[in-house]
Amino acid sequence: MSTPAQSFAAAKTRSSSPFTQRFAATFDFSFDPFQTEACVAVERGHGVLVAAPTGAGKTVIGEFAAFLALEKGRKCFYTTPIKALSNQKYQEFVERFGPDHVGLLTGDTSINGEADVLVMTTEVLRNMLYAGSSTLSRLGYVVMDEVHYLADKFRGAVWEEVLIHLMESVQVISLSATVSNAEEFGEWLQTIRGDTAVIVSEVRPVPLYQHVLIDNGLIDLFVENGKVNPEILRREKEAMRRVRTPRGRESKDWTDGGRRLSRPEVIEKLNREAMLPAISFIFSRVGCDSAVRQCLNGGIRLTSTEEKSQIRECAFRHTHNIAEEDLETLGFSEWLSALERGIAAHHAGLLPSFKNTVEELFQRGLVKIVFATETLALGINMPARTVVLEKLMKWNGEAHLPITPGEYTQLTGRAGRRGIDIEGNAVIQWSPTVDSATAAGLASTRTYPLKSSFTPTYNMAINLISQFGRERARGSLESSFAQFQADRAVVGLNRQIQKNEIAIAEFEASAVCHLGDFSRYAALRREIKETETLLSHRQAKRGFDPRQRVYMESELIELRKQLRSHACHSCNERESHARIAERSNRLHKENAGLRSRVENRTHVIARTFDQVCEVLTELGYIENDNTLHQGQILAKIYTESDLLLSEAIREGFLERLSSSELLSVVSSVIFEARTQESQAPRIPSGNVQVALLELSKLWSRLEEVEREHQVKTQREPDFGFCWISFRWANGHSLQNVLKGSDLSVGDFVRSVKQLIDLLGQISVASEKLRPKCLEAVKKLDRGVVTYLVGEA
Repeated sequence: MSTPAQSFAAAKTRSSSPFTQRFAATFDFSFDPFQTEACVAVERGHGVLVAAPTGAGKTVIGEFAAFLALEKGRKCFYTTPIKALSNQKYQEFVERFGPDHVGLLTGDTSINGEADVLVMTTEVLRNMLYAGSSTLSRLGYVVMDEVHYLADKFRGAVWEEVLIHLMESVQVISLSATVSNAEEFGEWLQTIRGDTAVIVSEVRPVPLYQHVLIDNGLIDLFVENGKVNPEILRREKEAMRRVRTPRGRESKDWTDGGRRLSRPEVIEKLNREAMLPAISFIFSRVGCDSAVRQCLNGGIRLTSTEEKSQIRECAFRHTHNIAEEDLETLGFSEWLSALERGIAAHHAGLLPSFKNTVEELFQRGLVKIVFATETLALGINMPARTVVLEKLMKWNGEAHLPITPGEYTQLTGRAGRRGIDIEGNAVIQWSPTVDSATAAGLASTRTYPLKSSFTPTYNMAINLISQFGRERARGSLESSFAQFQADRAVVGLNRQIQKNEIAIAEFEASAVCHLGDFSRYAALRREIKETETLLSHRQAKRGFDPRQRVYMESELIELRKQLRSHACHSCNERESHARIAERSNRLHKENAGLRSRVENRTHVIARTFDQVCEVLTELGYIENDNTLHQGQILAKIYTESDLLLSEAIREGFLERLSSSELLSVVSSVIFEARTQESQAPRIPSGNVQVALLELSKLWSRLEEVEREHQVKTQREPDFGFCWISFRWANGHSLQNVLKGSDLSVGDFVRSVKQLIDLLGQISVASEKLRPKCLEAVKKLDRGVVTYLVGEA
């Protein structure tokens, strides 16, 4: 609720901001103060950074930028991190502004590409900037939705590239989840984009209540003053006594044989408590699908006869163009059976048609429980009354790690539907590995800073050098958020160094000896101590060379002789001075470490850029400020292993392949198996095997070159998709292609679409390969791949 003062200020603002007033009038709810403030700032020509909780209504400001662009005859680009979010936003904008004014660009999809309002993935805009696309003309506004994604380890750099290199005339509207360093991020935006208003709201439109489900009890996590509920602590102790075996180990069958509720029981309890619809986050695709089957086997039914009818209509509408045999491969009957009961899974392994069906049905309140991986938390409009977390650990692609407070906030932020629910609920299901202390720490932490993951790539370096020359390109990268954060850290480190220097000077003044140079005397004492320690350590080891022991002992005798003959040795305050000198020495050591850290952080991005440029120079891509022929090819390839693919084009062995063979080999550059295969993947024989061997040798050579220049960017080729893509291109059915593979249909479709996108890049980069690339795309773009716009 806003205060009377806030309401008065908002009314005054509306009267002086006619576009904001007209736009707000098109909604059936009153804007919150932060929404009004942000829209007014945009109308007055400022850039804005809006940081607010999930579900608070940040996207209203992005929609206002589109509205303003149409009103003023300008263009607005609305960027998102994933294609699914782009598709959703495109549909929303079409409904709001009409199909003639709105377009969609997602790499593999182009709809009305010259419209005044374009929805796109962030990579598409980055590529436009480097290519100097004519589509950028009249661009007035860029909305960067989910801008906190720039912290992403794999793709985050793209957000910074766009923010740094966008034309100065463009207003940037950055929409972020709640982060604890929004002011720092806003300050950086101010330095690179000019006048930027930072608007932070921590108010959830629907209050969120945290609960722990332990035994059969749903208990509030917190009591007054934010303390953990003592009832939970009591029950935890009881539960832990039950789940321990006599030897003190956790019982492996506790989740099955103990008091923890099964998934169907949890859903039944939520239904009785009127806490549905709910999203249960399970950080595993297999776990999500298994949960749906458990609910089916448990006889869960959450829908009425009328709702079942609506569910069937929606499911058939989304899947009517899928071939009968493919529906069977996709497990359509079981999927539909679960939907009819109000149950579904949602993860990246689903066919986009299935996923879009689930999203629509959940938004309409027809599906009551969705078991989802964390990808659902990324911006897609699927709010629930309740969010359930079974675990507080997840696989990040490299290791199982605890979820962060920021991730916890993002996940639980889905709970509470504005205008429908009076409260949202986050439910953590207790287990021996999910305790109340961990849950309370995640729920109460308000410190989740946005940290840059920016680092220069070969493609980035080539494009920047082509546009600006090497020195200016280097300078532009110095303005990255990564360097900005490093520089701020350096300020703190230098402050500590100066503080230590003052203390050292004071110590040294206190340790001045009237008999001689006490600092030299103290150094002798340290040297004796270090030598004694080293000698003792080596004598404790077997095989210590007697000659080395004699040498070290004679060295000790000489050092002790120097110590006794030093003038300060006879000083009455010797030990007092020695203690002060030791404290001074510790600070000297600390400063040496601090200076090393300063050196490592100063110009860190520029140094990496220099190392990347050294590799490009050695391989003949650039010469000073000039981009050579091979560099022009590299500039058009945006995949992670950009240099490897560019070198493969140069070597010429790709030209000896047919279109099906070419796509099979190229797939090894984009594909990354989700799990480690126990045996080598199957690959087509003949030309494909020869070309993959050449590619592997090429990668090994590049790895050597990169090692010499202290760079590591090129991922080793993964052959896991070569056989599957080859067979698909040669007309085999979906069932035959996926037979014997653990690849899901969703992963298959997404990998094929990524392959199509990469083949399109190669066709632009290489005239010789263009005909085969275009033929390869035609062979791939069929069946399930073409059913519906997919997700990246």
